Amino acid sequence: MATNHNHLVIMAGGIGSRFWPMSTTEFPKQFIDVMGCGRTFLQLTFDRFEGVVPPENVWIVTSQKYKDIVREQLPEVPETNVLLEPCRRNTAPCIAYVAWRIKMADRNANLVVTPSDHFIVNQKHFQEVIKQALTFTSQSDAIVTLGMKPSRPETGYGYIQADMSSPSLKNKNMFRVDSFKEKPNLETAKEYIRHDDFFWNSGIFIWSVSTIVNAMRIYAPEINNIFENMQQVLGTKDEQEWIDREFPKCPSISVDYAILEKAEEIFVLPADFGWSDVGTWGSLIQLMKKDANGNAVVGPNVKLFETTNCIVHTAMEKKVVVQGLDNCIVAENNDTLLICKLSEEQRIKQFSED
Repeated sequence: MATNHNHLVIMAGGIGSRFWPMSTTEFPKQFIDVMGCGRTFLQLTFDRFEGVVPPENVWIVTSQKYKDIVREQLPEVPETNVLLEPCRRNTAPCIAYVAWRIKMADRNANLVVTPSDHFIVNQKHFQEVIKQALTFTSQSDAIVTLGMKPSRPETGYGYIQADMSSPSLKNKNMFRVDSFKEKPNLETAKEYIRHDDFFWNSGIFIWSVSTIVNAMRIYAPEINNIFENMQQVLGTKDEQEWIDREFPKCPSISVDYAILEKAEEIFVLPADFGWSDVGTWGSLIQLMKKDANGNAVVGPNVKLFETTNCIVHTAMEKKVVVQGLDNCIVAENNDTLLICKLSEEQRIKQFSED
């Protein structure tokens, strides 16, 4: 059941254009229907917390230039809960800002902080895990991060090493974090997955508002002080003016570096609900339903002949006929058409921007 003190923070300020040409810096991937399901990544993120967090307790932190897109896609979220960053300063200032904003509204708040552009397969299990974590943080001063059980030696994710020898007395599924690991090379990633104490870092965090504010005071005072000193204007008509002036003074640093790697009461909750940050066309095709030839298709009028292991993504209502391709991307958006090998998508994207 959703409770009045559960709050959801969706970080939606990224400028990711990794699904070019579908996504661009003006319309990044969190705002597009990459899966072809009728809902954007931002909307899917909101949807998966139904019954856990009431809509009035959902907060979106985004760039000023994305305000209208957010309001259009999530009209259920109160306009006052859409917080606008005047510039990019990574996740620590973003979280400090929204934490203080929520603290002024609900001093007993319990928060889930999540990116806006990830994909979850098993929604029911995801909610069960989130509820466990919220119960744990509501009864302690702990910081909880969700660790995904790795299925392959992935070099695109950071890792969490847990102390599996001694679970928490309050929840046997919770383990203290030994260390956070940077994105590894392939050999290191292979070594990690040989052990049962390494997990992918999902970037999903759970904590009480008092816990994260106190952690900011201790470990990142140069960030915390900026927002603590503007308590009198948070939630008023003067808030945006102050944010526009003061927010750029924050150092650009992730919450991982600023808080998590320094905090003592930090736990990981291992989970396996089918998680992906869906960072490439190649990762997307692994998540989508495929035909007998391994092809994944988004679009109303696509015909494939002698084509295997391809992803075809067409947003416009035009007929698309593909013949003779293998392991390729075919994606169109407005006046741009991309056809390239799946293995070459990053190089081709860079070439297209030259």
